[in-house]
Amino acid sequence: MTRDEVLNLYFLDARSKLIDLAAFLDRVEGSAGEDDFRVRSFRAALRHLSESEREKAKAVLLTLSDPTTEPLEKATTKGAAGAWPQFKS
Repeated sequence: MTRDEVLNLYFLDARSKLIDLAAFLDRVEGSAGEDDFRVRSFRAALRHLSESEREKAKAVLLTLSDPTTEPLEKATTKGAAGAWPQFKS
């Protein structure tokens, strides 16, 4: 596809998602409390979007993922958090 074809096909969907992300951050920033690992990793992942690097989706996914390779002996939670709890920005 040409760039124009990609823009014609995907721009409005991406625009909508960007507005959703902005609204999410407005809600987080307008609420009481401190940022936790999810907010810190989310902001770190967002930084990839404004860089000129290729494979932004891969960089975002890796930023939000657990980088360890050894399996846990026992799970510490019942569900996924969507970000690695030990993330340090």
